[in-house]
Amino acid sequence: MKKVLIITYYWPPSGGSGVQRWLKFVKYFRDFGIEPIVLTVAPEFAALPNLDESLEHEIPVGIEVHKTRAKSPFGFYKKIKKGAVPNSGFAGEGKANLFDNLFRFIRGNFFIPDARIGWNKFALEKAREIIHLHGIDTIITSSPPHSTQLIGLQLKKEFNIKWLADLRDPWTEIYYNKLLFRSNWAKKIDYRYEQACLQNADTLIVVSEDIKRRFGEARETILEKIHVIPNGFDEEDFSKVQTKNDAGVKYISYVGNLGLQYPIEAFLKTFSELVKVDQQWKIRFVGNVSDVVDTEIQKLDLEKWVEFIPYVEHKKAVEYMINSDLLLLIIPNTENNKGILTGKLFEYIATGNPIIYIGPEDGDALEILKKTEGISYLNFNSEENIIPFCSSVLKKSEKSKQINYIYSRRNLAETFAKLCLK
Repeated sequence: MKKVLIITYYWPPSGGSGVQRWLKFVKYFRDFGIEPIVLTVAPEFAALPNLDESLEHEIPVGIEVHKTRAKSPFGFYKKIKKGAVPNSGFAGEGKANLFDNLFRFIRGNFFIPDARIGWNKFALEKAREIIHLHGIDTIITSSPPHSTQLIGLQLKKEFNIKWLADLRDPWTEIYYNKLLFRSNWAKKIDYRYEQACLQNADTLIVVSEDIKRRFGEARETILEKIHVIPNGFDEEDFSKVQTKNDAGVKYISYVGNLGLQYPIEAFLKTFSELVKVDQQWKIRFVGNVSDVVDTEIQKLDLEKWVEFIPYVEHKKAVEYMINSDLLLLIIPNTENNKGILTGKLFEYIATGNPIIYIGPEDGDALEILKKTEGISYLNFNSEENIIPFCSSVLKKSEKSKQINYIYSRRNLAETFAKLCLK
């Protein structure tokens, strides 16, 4: 077994999509010759938007996990706001007030590349210790938060070890950076950090073809070392879920964060037309949803046909996906959104349920839907009338049973393990 040090900020009991990728890779790495050693932040020091303690049961027995202290400005934020740490993309928040904008300005200009950089000092100390103790010659850093990549950069300089940088999202071009009121000075520093990591990492892993293209635009030598390993689904998450039928109710479900940049208004207006002719339909939002969505629902008098369910543990989220008649997939309406592949996409596909897609016409997510056999989907951008599509769903007696195992977490872990063993 080859020992590999994995440095990731998000780890159980952290919840949300960010933790899923590396929890699942670690779960299957041993099957492919990798003995993972995990370095993460202790939960009592971490800035975690969501918790999911059930995920701790998925950590393989005997896996070595090291947890360290960290410093974070989010403690002050929580005291003032009397709420949780902001979600990615500021999902669950309404329109920003003066305090929100001030905090975003401080976060964007004084904590570069992000506000979780306070972990780096402690992570570096522990990483050096682990490298010496185990004779580690390969490390993996996963981001966001992209400050974690600076840990890999420093370790590469000190030990000249093999460094694989896993970037789940764009860096300087990530869509919510525009909400941080960054100065040109801050943007330049962040860009330098980004380029230093892209140029010095031995291997770069991204989740979509578009992100690969954007990172590789600066230099061809960078493009040559980028590999696309998307997110996926874990077959075991779907094998023990109980199916339920709510008599007389048909659900269109959105599962996950829904922030200010997600274009839902046109869909809600169309849905209001649907319930005029067929009142058995309901929309179910599961997760952190912007207050703006609730306001729009009230404007359209849709309260009777909409359910809001707060953030739930991952197992329950999968249950909601499976026990739906339609699933709603929305890509944020921002610049450079072509390469956004939400983690839920592959879990949606694994359910076999029909999908309504709202996002860019040339998006990687839409391309995957087109190429996936057996999946029924509607591109809302080109066909806003959802009534015929919903009617066709009611006529189908069975959902698709064709699952594309290319996107299974186990297969993706094998692909990643091969890069480590190269």
